[in-house]
Amino acid sequence: MFGFIELILVPIAFLLALSFGVALFAFWIWMLIDCIQSKALTDGEKIGWTLAIVLTHALGALIYLLAGRKKTA
Repeated sequence: MFGFIELILVPIAFLLALSFGVALFAFWIWMLIDCIQSKALTDGEKIGWTLAIVLTHALGALIYLLAGRKKTA
C-alpha cells in the first residue's frame, strides 16, 4: 500500500506546509498591527492600508511592507 518513502515524506510535507501557513498568518497579523499602530500614517491612510491588508491577506501585507510602511527615525 504505502512504501517507506511515502510514510516519511507525507508527514514532512504536511509539517512544512503547516509551518508555512502559520508563518504567513503571523506575518499578516504583524503587518496589520503595525499598520493600525503606525504614527507615521494619517487616519485615512490607516483605513486604506488596513482594508487592503484585510481584504487581500498576505499579498496586501507584503505590499504594505514594501510600499506603505513608513520608516520612523
